[in-house]
Amino acid sequence: MKTHSLLISMLVFLCVMGACNSGPVLRNATGFAYEIVVTMDKTAWDAPGGQAIKAELASDIPGLPQAEPAFKITYAMPVHFDGLLTYVRNILIVKIDKNLYTKVSLSSEKNRWAKNQVVLTMTAPDTETILEYVNAHPRSLVDFFSKAERDRTISQLKKEYSTLVMEHVKKRFDVELNAPGSMTFYRDTTGFFWASNNAATGRSDMVVYDFPYQDTNTFTKEYLIRKRDSVMKQNMPGAFPNSYMATDSAWVTYTPVTVNGKYCGELRGLWQVEGDMMGGPFVSHARVDEKNNRVVVVEGFVYAPETDKRNYIRRVEAALYTLRLPGEFEETEELKEADENSK
Repeated sequence: MKTHSLLISMLVFLCVMGACNSGPVLRNATGFAYEIVVTMDKTAWDAPGGQAIKAELASDIPGLPQAEPAFKITYAMPVHFDGLLTYVRNILIVKIDKNLYTKVSLSSEKNRWAKNQVVLTMTAPDTETILEYVNAHPRSLVDFFSKAERDRTISQLKKEYSTLVMEHVKKRFDVELNAPGSMTFYRDTTGFFWASNNAATGRSDMVVYDFPYQDTNTFTKEYLIRKRDSVMKQNMPGAFPNSYMATDSAWVTYTPVTVNGKYCGELRGLWQVEGDMMGGPFVSHARVDEKNNRVVVVEGFVYAPETDKRNYIRRVEAALYTLRLPGEFEETEELKEADENSK
């Protein structure tokens, strides 16, 4: 009996020691995607510098058919910033002190009070300097927190994704793609793959296609729009005779981005169906597969009439960043193994 009690005592001791060695267990961050808490002095928040921060965080998302703010903002005075507010997934802390700071500086921290949390701290000598910084670095705050949200979605997609899409794009194009798990409807044809969640509200679709790479002139807005219109007209017919998906070229932007350390051409804008009343936002990535001398395009688009589209398009946009071309599969496995070893 004494031996039994001794064993139990030793197990409890080992469990306690293990908990001590692993550090405190953080609770999961709270709040919905694209929500943010901003805490700073009330006088500074009402001043032009604070209002510039507010205006940027609430600025319109580009590429949507109607105005939607980048973030939903909750403001809290420093004296009230405690308890549940410290667990929110996105937090911006602004500290102003002319005796401590001479310029605007930014520092970020992950998992400060909660798991999967990002905290950005801005320090400045006064609100005038903040105003100058925001004007000189447009969308820097929005881009920082938007990337944090995108990274969260990518991490989720690595764990929960459509195996159907993964299997088909691997077989058809020899690429890997973590599409949302809800995408179970598909059409697989030569050189073109389409998948959809076929939802009644917030329908999201993704397509993959490729074409031979010619030269760097491929990566222009005009060329990629022409290629998109040609492919979509052939593969995405509408519900009515002679109707098909097309690009609303007046509302398209082209931006070079980096994916897996390599150049990627991003198109963002609006699509419409010629001969019908359907339309919505889209985002596409075009990348060069050097091994096979081709361009691989992966695109996500949304159809959600009379509904906010920000979170829908941001989710399929995050999925674009999971595209892995030949030669990148091994890198993905190495990163996955490193993640597992770090847990």
